[in-house]
Amino acid sequence: MHDLIILGGGPAGYHAGELAAKAGLSTMLFEKRNLGGVCLNEGCIPSKALLYSAKIYDYVNGGGEKYGVSCREPVLNYAEAVKRKDKVVKTLVGGVEASLKKAGVEIVRENCTIKGRIPGGGIEVEATGKIYPARHLLICTGSESVTPPIRGIETAMTNREILDLAEVPATLAVIGGGVIGLEMASLFNSAGSGVTVYEMADKIAGPFDREISAELQKVYEKKGVTFRLGVAVKDVAELGAEKTLVCVGRKPTITGFGLENIGVPTGKGAILTDEFMKTGVPNVYAAGDVNGKQMLAHTAYREAEVAVNNILGNHDVMEYNAIPSVIYTNPEAAGIGETVESARALGMNATETKLPMQYSGRFLAENEGGGGG
Repeated sequence: MHDLIILGGGPAGYHAGELAAKAGLSTMLFEKRNLGGVCLNEGCIPSKALLYSAKIYDYVNGGGEKYGVSCREPVLNYAEAVKRKDKVVKTLVGGVEASLKKAGVEIVRENCTIKGRIPGGGIEVEATGKIYPARHLLICTGSESVTPPIRGIETAMTNREILDLAEVPATLAVIGGGVIGLEMASLFNSAGSGVTVYEMADKIAGPFDREISAELQKVYEKKGVTFRLGVAVKDVAELGAEKTLVCVGRKPTITGFGLENIGVPTGKGAILTDEFMKTGVPNVYAAGDVNGKQMLAHTAYREAEVAVNNILGNHDVMEYNAIPSVIYTNPEAAGIGETVESARALGMNATETKLPMQYSGRFLAENEGGGGG
């Protein structure tokens, strides 16, 4: 019997696995796809690799002259940028696997199903007809893209497919003006696509401060991106774009692996967890996107630490009130904690202080004439 079985090898799963094994727990991790999860394989890392190539191109494509750097007829070889992205991902995935193996984590690359509880405590899971018992179970099955009920949505790409495009489309429609949508709009705008972003809300960038969202929108409108706010897309074909990306959000993956077999409580489409990452079922924990709290890799890391610490008997609690969030557009935007708007909605007596960006030495050094290069 293992001390800990982990379902899922994303940021929460692989971080928890390494921590647990190093602490002396016999640990087994199941991952049916690639280690690293969405963040490493089809999210944070590949998008940042491509965005960095686009940022370099922005600088040399006429933007460098105001910094004293001239370049004649630069070309963005997008296919080569994609190859570099793949190399970065492969290197980091290999690093995660090597770290897990070095720590002593047993990795099983199979689908598995939670079978039930073991008399006297513990959980057992099944994979390819074999039963694996464990004293503790940590569920880190992550999240998946939300598919909205839009006519023709099956022809649209998700973040997974768009990151593997080998060529830049002439036009790109982005359904959803959140973090993923804006980063992809930034990337393909720089690469030469005509980009239009469709967002149901009256602002872009989701929960980001309204003033920051407005400033980011202004920068990208100046670069040529078109924004359609307060719009509910009903038919992909009506958008008239060569390619369409749908990124209206993500939802926790809570089906297909037997949660119901041990009665793990769920609510609003996510596994319910307390501040100790416990699920309400003895010896069963959950961390990462699957609990629907904050779908960020660094949040998942911290949740994994809390879960493992409590499994080890070391009291630890999870707090969500000061977790930073970043949009890797050019310029980047970031925030932490409540905005004035959200704080007042919670009944807080919030005040605000505003400083011009010119107070920041780095901003002045890197942004001649305003934001965005």
